[in-house]
Formats: sequence, C-alpha cells, structure tokens
Amino acid sequence: MTAAFLINASNGQQSGGLIAAARAAPSSSATGGAGSGTRLPGHNVDRNAYFGDLHVHTYLSFDAYIFNVRATPNDAYRFAKGESIGHASGFDVRLQGGPLDFTAVTDHAEYLGAWKEGNDPNSPLSKLPMMQGMYSRDFGEILRAYNRFIAARRSNTIPPELADPAITSRAWREVQDAAALHNSPGRFTTLLGYEYTGSGPAGQNLHRNVIFGGARVPALPFSTLQSGDPESLWHAMDEWRAKGMDALAIPHNSNGSDGLMFDSVRRNGAPVDRAYAELRARNEPLVEITQIKGTSETHPSLSPNDEWANFEIMERYIGTSVPITRFAGGYVRQALRDGIIYREKLGVNPFKLGFIGSSDTHNGAPGSVEEPNYFSKTGLPDGEPIRRGSVPPGGAKIWPADTPDNRNAERPYQAWGASGLAGVWAEENSRDAIFAALRRKETFATSGPRIKVRFFAGYTFSQDLLNRPDTVRQAYAHGIPMGGDLLASKGRAPQFLVWAQRDPRAGYLQRAQIVKGWIEDGQAKEKVFDVSCSDGLKVGANGRCPDNGATVNLKTCEPDRTKGDVELRTLWRDPEFNPRQRAFYYVRILENPSCRWSTWDAIRNGTPPNPKLLPTVMERAWSSPIWYEPSR
Repeated sequence: MTAAFLINASNGQQSGGLIAAARAAPSSSATGGAGSGTRLPGHNVDRNAYFGDLHVHTYLSFDAYIFNVRATPNDAYRFAKGESIGHASGFDVRLQGGPLDFTAVTDHAEYLGAWKEGNDPNSPLSKLPMMQGMYSRDFGEILRAYNRFIAARRSNTIPPELADPAITSRAWREVQDAAALHNSPGRFTTLLGYEYTGSGPAGQNLHRNVIFGGARVPALPFSTLQSGDPESLWHAMDEWRAKGMDALAIPHNSNGSDGLMFDSVRRNGAPVDRAYAELRARNEPLVEITQIKGTSETHPSLSPNDEWANFEIMERYIGTSVPITRFAGGYVRQALRDGIIYREKLGVNPFKLGFIGSSDTHNGAPGSVEEPNYFSKTGLPDGEPIRRGSVPPGGAKIWPADTPDNRNAERPYQAWGASGLAGVWAEENSRDAIFAALRRKETFATSGPRIKVRFFAGYTFSQDLLNRPDTVRQAYAHGIPMGGDLLASKGRAPQFLVWAQRDPRAGYLQRAQIVKGWIEDGQAKEKVFDVSCSDGLKVGANGRCPDNGATVNLKTCEPDRTKGDVELRTLWRDPEFNPRQRAFYYVRILENPSCRWSTWDAIRNGTPPNPKLLPTVMERAWSSPIWYEPSR
C-alpha cells in the first residue's frame, strides 16, 4: 500500500520559470513527521500514494449514538489499522482490503459527547425529556426521538445543558488521546479533526470537516453553536493559524446543499467579493467529492454531454424526502467553472478545490466502502440488508411486480453508495507530509477502490517520458503535479501526463478521461476527453474509447477478467488549446462494471436484486485539477 507508484528516483530542478507551483516539487531534504531531519521508513522523494479516510464518526456524535453505535475513537483507529470491531446490529466488521494509511476521526462538534454522557443514569442529562427514547433498541422509538431532536435543533429549542463546554471538553480530549495513541510515523497517521455541521435556513447541507496539521489544537472546536456562517469558521481558522495551529476545512455533500455550498452570494446575502474569495481559498483548499451519501462531481442536468455524469446521484435533502431543486451551486465541476470566472473578475478563485473522497461512516469504521463488504453508514437503521431495501420484505424470495413494496424503499439508504477514499501523494506516512499534500492539493479521490492516479502538466516533457526509468523525476522537474498552476509559455501548448494503476483487489481499468473547463467569450464551458483506452483500443473520431465489452455475471458477481487494463498511461495534448483562455483540467479514471453493494446483498440472500436499484457500478477515481493561467 505504501509502495511508490511509478518510479523511485531523486528529484531534479524546476525549469524555465514556467511553473507557478514550484514549491509543490518534492525536496530531497523532506524530513520525518516530527521535523527531526530523519527520514521515516518508506520515505520516497518522488512521493508515495497513501489512502485514508478523513470523515469518520464514532459514539461521540449524536447521530451515531442515537442509532446504537458504541464504537469509540480508539475503535475507529483500530478498524482503520485492520482490526475488527463490533457493529450496532450485533455482528463484527473488518476491512477486507487491508489497513488504511491515515485516518481522522471527525465527530460533530455540536453536542460532542453529550449523548454518550446522557446515557449515564447518574448524569443530569439523562433526566432531560429530550433524551427519552434516545437509547432504545426499537427502531421506531429511536426514529421518533431523533426526529424530535432535529425539530428542536431547527427551532433552536435544544436544552442548553447539551452544549455544556465541560462535556465538549471531555469528548474533545478523548479524540486527542486516541489520535496520540495510534499515530505511528512511517506506518499509520492520525490527523485531528471534527465536523462543523452547518446548514441553510431550510436544512440545506453546509457541513465541513476541519482537519488540523498537528497535535496542537484549540481548547474547544469552533461549531455552529457559535456561528452558522462558515465565514466565522474561516476567521477562527485564521486566528488558530496565527497561533501556530494550521487547519483546513473540507466541505462535503454539496449535493445536499440545494445550490448553497458554492453559491454566488454569501450567507449574509452580500455578493462574493475579493476579500471573501481570499478568505475561502485560504481555508478551504479541498472538497470531498464523493462519499456514502452520494457523489458531488457533477449532475446530468449540469453536464448533459457527459455520459458518466449520472453516478451515485442523491437528489434529496440529507435525512429527509425533500427534493433538491437547484443543482448549480451544489456540484463541484460547476464550482470549478464558476471559480475561473471569479478569477477573471476578482483576481482570486474562491473555488480552487482539490479533491478527496471519504466515507462519512457513523459506525466508527473508516474506509468501510467496499461493495462486497457493505454495512452502510448509520448503525442500527441500515446495518442489515432488509433495512436498506436490498432484499425483498417479509422473507419473500421475489420482488412484488409493481414495486419493492416496503417502507425502506422510500428511505435514503437505497440512494447511498459505497464511497469513498482520500488519496495523497506524500514523501512518507507522517502528519507533516500528509497534511502538506492536503494543503498543496496533491490529492485524489476514489469511489472506494484503491486506484492510484498521477497527473502532471508541463511544456518540456520528453517524447519518451512514458518509457524512461525516471518518469516521475522528469515530470516533477519539467512540470507541475495535480493541484498546481501552470503559467502560460509563449508559443507552446502544454502536455499532460496521465497515469493510473488499478487496485489489485478490485476491477480492471477501462478508460482514462480528462475533464476540461475553460472561459470562452466570458462564459465557462466544459468538455470530457477520453485520452487512454484499455485493451489496445484507440480513441475514435467522436472523442470516445470504443466499448471494451466488459461484463459482470449478476448471478455470481464474477467480473470479466479478460477485459480492461492494469494501468493506463498517456502523454496528451489538448487539441482545442487556446493560450488566451483560462482553464482547468482534471483526470477521471473509470473501472470496468462491477456489482453494486445492493446486488451483493441480494446474491447472499438468494434473491434477485432490487429492480429499482442499479445492479452494477463503474467505480472511478478523480485527480485534483491543474489550473492553466494565461498571460494577460
């Protein structure tokens, strides 16, 4: 898992003054996690791919504890390291794909630890009327109690005792102690963090995960109980940074924001201006593009010419049946397009976002995003197939002809996927190196499989770059990696190095694509280019790879093992490049079709898949973008 992908070699020098992100190049003097000047085991100057999960909830989160989850932060780190833990439904769970490389426990800052303490009969919290029914094993009673809590939160009538700073402090200390216990430089990295659980006036999702660069953190997390405006969070982060506590915020589930996450107006109603753009860009360099509650890359209505836009789309407010009505402002590709427009108008791009994926598990189970090993997200409500609508109700062996006629069919669990993971390219597995990768956006996201993706741009790559023994050294020396800016070079068009490697435990790769966004006549446009095809196929005149014919047996979930490639790589030039047009580019890698989690559930149950659910999925990975900056 921590082996270098591509080639290990010493780093060269940046060339020609054409690279805006020269600081992103590896340095042979990179040091260990403690800044001691020593190199950790596995250190690689050309950087290794590390996989992790930066969105993990335990029993300290109210919406985990309510649903009978009792996994602690300590349990979460044990799970990430490959150990088994107990599930709320009464069985043990464990990763099949091996340990992760890094993890952050990110429990909700709001009412952190209060539900755990409220379950103690000696605690005054246990006597509060709101807590009655919260600790039942009866799902109906739990749901009614949870809905009472949500209603009270929206009406601002939650008892103040639940936000007692002393309770929050004890829970925050538990998070820190578990991270300190399990952090093992060179082998496994823990990052301190929490979730800022913001929302719009009607419950639109405006959540962020806050990740710290080291062990020094504020005495208490800054939460929406202090302010629901994310600008207040960013100002607090600036203050922490001035005191030596670097942190970054990662918005997630923009698909549930109903257009508010990347809106053209601020939460106070004022338009986006330069000061806002600088504040946001400084504090939110990344976005969680995929997770269990759907993928937020793009929506079919926003990208009608993208055949693969309809991937794990969730079109309801989180936790409700309220439909999303505004997709612009809620999806990442559109935000990237809007961002380059802002760069033109304001001189600053507020949506200059690198990509990660994560799980948002509420089971204390980081990285639990494996389709054959799926136990969903929220503990008791969806831990078993019958509860998540993937097997027929009442013990039936077939689905009713007209509809999967059970109450779970109307719940959100069926729209949830098995996604995702965060990937970083870092010299070594340490807090310093991983956080630096996050900060410079040399990151990538996957929908679950551990697909490795590298993406570079430059002007002076040699034509034999793909066949050299020092490919990566040359790519860093003569170009920039994902997350960086490529400045214009008069008379030259850039080349893009794309290289992806399959997860040995998952499917074969079908195609590599580059998604481009650019400004033309004042308008932002987009296009998807297929740039590398599997099975020796070539990109056709229509810009697409031919179908490689890969299939999957829906009775056994056995994939076609004769189709697809172990790796895809190419050196590509944009055939429509215009040196005067500001643009961004990112890579999307598609796997061959494989069984979705719901089909795996059905096969184990000996029943047909739910006819209202897609039986297969094309797993994928996304690189962070590279931004082209024209001369003006």
